[in-house]
Amino acid sequence: MNAAPHGKYDVAIVGGGHNGLVAAAVLAGNGLKVIVLEAADALGGAARSYEFHPGYRVAGCAQTVSLLRPEIVSALKLTEHGLRYAVTDLPTVALTGGGNHLSLNDMTALAKVSAADARALPDFRRRIIRYAGALAPALLRQPPRMDFRNRANLRELGRLGLRIRLLGRRDMRELLRIIGMNAYDLVSDEFENETVKAAIALDAVMGNHMGPRSPNSVYTYLYRMAGNIDGQAAAVALPAGGIGAAIVAIASAARRAGAEIRTGSPVARVLVKDERVAGLIFEDGSELAVNTVLSNADPKTSLLKLLGTEHLDTEFVNRTRHFRDRGTTAKLHLALDGLPDSLSALPQRGQARLVIAPGLDALERAFDACKYHGVADALPMEIVVPTLADTTLAPSGKHVLSANVQYVPYALADGDWGRARDRLRDRLIAAIDTQLPDTKARVIAAEFLTPPDIEANFRLGGGHWHQGEIQLDQVWSMRPMGGFAQYRMPVPGFYLCGAGTHPGGGITGAPGWNAAQAVMADLKSAQQR
Repeated sequence: MNAAPHGKYDVAIVGGGHNGLVAAAVLAGNGLKVIVLEAADALGGAARSYEFHPGYRVAGCAQTVSLLRPEIVSALKLTEHGLRYAVTDLPTVALTGGGNHLSLNDMTALAKVSAADARALPDFRRRIIRYAGALAPALLRQPPRMDFRNRANLRELGRLGLRIRLLGRRDMRELLRIIGMNAYDLVSDEFENETVKAAIALDAVMGNHMGPRSPNSVYTYLYRMAGNIDGQAAAVALPAGGIGAAIVAIASAARRAGAEIRTGSPVARVLVKDERVAGLIFEDGSELAVNTVLSNADPKTSLLKLLGTEHLDTEFVNRTRHFRDRGTTAKLHLALDGLPDSLSALPQRGQARLVIAPGLDALERAFDACKYHGVADALPMEIVVPTLADTTLAPSGKHVLSANVQYVPYALADGDWGRARDRLRDRLIAAIDTQLPDTKARVIAAEFLTPPDIEANFRLGGGHWHQGEIQLDQVWSMRPMGGFAQYRMPVPGFYLCGAGTHPGGGITGAPGWNAAQAVMADLKSAQQR
């Protein structure tokens, strides 16, 4: 561990993930003396870049960028700090076996399978993007408390209501109809082809503990579609240099603004005196005096471990413990000694988001198995080969394949992960090889991270990508819990700024941005008193 920092700081941020770095850049840019303290030796949290095999680089969990808010990119001038995209809008290709793969971006090809779906899909996508766009401005705003006596809360509710009303009567009614629906019913109403339906439904549930039939899964789909990359709504992008390059750009912006960033500095506890934050205690016992602390860690780690239950009332502790944050998505990284011929035959030579989703009912059965701590025979996956667009991520002529694997339970009903981890890894490689022949023969190294591995490797409680379920009872004014969704926690001076707060997970920067606004508002108010 590095020596404990000295000097007077206005704000300390625990955790150097992208949200903590965004908060640091905003606060330092407004004249505050800020220090970021990251326990690991590298920044980025679950999105940090590392070599999983000599010469082969990946990001831990994130494999694409779709939700990084353009307002943050502009305000922090991230392009000046090196943010570039190797691909700004990856097409989606559903792998169907036998080489009859289906591109959801090629309506001519889709028409050969289903003329009705080729007509319906562009209109469906336009409508979903329009609905998501009405919700998107709320991502960069502090959610209101459900206190209708407060004018500020009423104004915020009014803003959201007006944005929805401006959709027009027909679209407003449709959005209100579908937002709490399940994805199974929505896609079944819209499409006839099973592959199309399953690919869209997978987007709705990926990263969350829900199946296509789960209520609110349409909301998670709208959240996923609320991004905008270089002016392209709902685009899925690959940063040049990998996901880690986006982290480097945000860290560079924070440093230019004046923030100090320390890695290898694990924090053990928040120091509380006279019922407010007074500093931090490091794992080696040293202390740092500071009156304002933002935690980029997940809510349970932040509140129950860093802050401590002795500083919280019993009801609040119970509500924190009931926050749902058990991950059900795993990560597979493969180092390939060359490009499989089957990838070369795909549209854009495989430079796409490749989806394995065997059907709506198969997705639901896989979720059923996961609910009861089992693993289904067939698991859905989202696959990218980033080296097709960015050759810096592997040795010359070599490739990296990364897959998000859905419905891998945190705990197994019949024992621990132990040897089961390797057996499932081998099954997944075989499943990919079935869809993309010659892949297995190209594998020279593999890394498979179950949710407990993600928890341990990235200090991410529960191993949940989003630091907690993104469902209607855990979003907006209920994230992480009702009454405390405005980043301020019960102990004055302690704030949350990670994905466990509004609006949620993904590389958005929004929780860090919003938390920084809350801190600045509170400091300004304190100065005026």
